[in-house]
Amino acid sequence: MTADFLLVGQGVAGSALAWTLDQRGCSVILADDPSLPSASAVAAGVVNPLTGRKLVHTWKADELFPFLHHFYSGIEQKLGVRFFHPKNIYRPFRSLAEQTAYLELTNDPGVQAYVSKDVDNQQYSQFINNPFGGLEVTQAGWLDLTEFVRIIKGYFIKKNQYYEGRVSLDDLKINDNKAELKGVTVGKVIFCDGVQARENPLFDWLPYNPVKGQILTALAEGYSIKNIVNQGIFILPVRDGLLKIGATYSWHDLDWQTTEDGREFLESKVRELLKIPYQVVAQQAGIRPSTKDRRPFIGLHPTQPVVGIFGGMGTKGVSLAPYLAEQFARYLLDGEDLEPEANISRYVSLLSRSE
Repeated sequence: MTADFLLVGQGVAGSALAWTLDQRGCSVILADDPSLPSASAVAAGVVNPLTGRKLVHTWKADELFPFLHHFYSGIEQKLGVRFFHPKNIYRPFRSLAEQTAYLELTNDPGVQAYVSKDVDNQQYSQFINNPFGGLEVTQAGWLDLTEFVRIIKGYFIKKNQYYEGRVSLDDLKINDNKAELKGVTVGKVIFCDGVQARENPLFDWLPYNPVKGQILTALAEGYSIKNIVNQGIFILPVRDGLLKIGATYSWHDLDWQTTEDGREFLESKVRELLKIPYQVVAQQAGIRPSTKDRRPFIGLHPTQPVVGIFGGMGTKGVSLAPYLAEQFARYLLDGEDLEPEANISRYVSLLSRSE
């Protein structure tokens, strides 16, 4: 058996790249080990074009957000499924000073493109503490990552192009123009395995900066707000009073275990926002594959170009993966240039030092 590509890892990055290459007519084997932890299995999947207290543009937002809406909705329409939920993000002001500052920021044409002109603050006030009103960020939403990954997995299983199990360099026979895994010959192997890539001898020179994050799942009876609420943390309505609350950020104690400190932090924040009672029913922790310069790691290995990487997307994988998967496909298939800020060639000097 032969295939054009073997993709190792099926989080949001691997799923997006597998679909993109498949739609270009490539034969793709998608491999994943369900025993390994995955950030995509934990993340709430929120996409937000304006972040932080200063409403900073997400990197390449003007390109990313139209593309991701088209990408996810296109898969939904083609397969007759639902996993992407466009929603506004309501940001209640903390004070009159913040209200003034934010409204001044919205005079920027670049910010205006992502802010609703009319906000019905009253619809939120029954549930959310918003005495100073708030603004709504548009073109946002959330991806049900569990469902998205499940759908993409099922698609490749039906094509008999899914491998369940761990794949490491030791399992691969690699030469100048192909690789082999257990009798299957592939043109290229692309690692899309999140923080696991730090343990890959071919890519351990890349400067990751992993971030641990925790989220809560809670029940709040009668909560009827449809949009996402964000004020330092987010409150994401999943369905019928079921909420996701997150997230924490920690650069130490990088394990996949939940902590009481994480829960206490999130609950202290949500109590400032939420007016109605709630009950925490679950807590999850994950490690995001963030990088030192906050830009993804994409490209083929400088000395072994049969092997590549598609990862390092940190907290913004749902936003970044569709657009960058298309760009990587054009690089692999059409010879087009990669985005310089994401191309692993920017760190090639680190490889020479590590050898």
